[in-house]
Order: sequence, then structure tokens, then C-alpha cells
Amino acid sequence: MFTLPDAVQFLLDSWTHLRQHDGFQIFGYVILENHLHFVAQAPRLDKCLSSFKSYTAARLIELLEARKAERLLVRLRFAKKAHKSDREYQFWQEGSHAEMVISEAVMREKLDYIHRNPVKRGYVDLPEHWRYSSARNYLGQPGLIDIDSWF
Repeated sequence: MFTLPDAVQFLLDSWTHLRQHDGFQIFGYVILENHLHFVAQAPRLDKCLSSFKSYTAARLIELLEARKAERLLVRLRFAKKAHKSDREYQFWQEGSHAEMVISEAVMREKLDYIHRNPVKRGYVDLPEHWRYSSARNYLGQPGLIDIDSWF
């Protein structure tokens, strides 16, 4: 799904909007073909995550419908929880996997982990070669969006 540039742009636009309007700080991210990771904080992180998921799910489903991506839409229909009646599709996994970053060492570990994901998968040789990542930002190079550097 996230191999489509339009799909990635919805994610980036949502993070940018949250940064500008909701006190959201994004310290790092990586977007792969079927999932993403990011390190962030906000006064109301739960509200920001809910807004992010809601906005991006709606836009991504519209994109899939416009492209007539029926195989993927069928999978998203199947993934919808039986008890949910407010939607036809389940795009994002329920909940989030938030972890507290309590030190500089933990922050480095988290950022290294997410930035090395494309390398581990064999997509690139160096983290900064992956276009859909904040690894470039940490080398002083322009990334696709501004991030909030933690150092």
C-alpha cells in the first residue's frame, strides 16, 4: 500500500498538520510497503494518534477505491472487527504500540531501529538511502518533511 507515492504523501501531510496545529513532535519515522514506525510526543498523543489514523485511513481507502484495488479492499473488509458498525473497512491495526522514551540511549536505540528497517529488509545499503525515512534529516540533509530533532 505504501509503495504508492500518493499514499505516503497522506501520511506525511497528516504528520505536518499535527505538528502545526496540535503540539505534535515527530522525532523520526520510516514508512515501508506495509507498515510504518515513528517516534513522537504530544500533549495529547492519544488524540493525535486517533486523528492520524482516522484521516489517513479515510484518504487511503479513497485512494484504493479510486484505483479499484479490489484485492486489498477485500482484505480490509475482512479485517474489520465484527462488532464495528461505523465503517466498512479496517485499515489500521487496533491500538498502538507506544513505549516511553526515558533517556538519550533509548531514543538513539529507537531511531536506529526504525531507520535500519529498510537495511534489514535488504532494500538499501544505508538508512539514509531510503526515501521514506527521517534518517537523512539526522545527517543534515533535507528529508521529505521537517522533524523535531531531539538533539
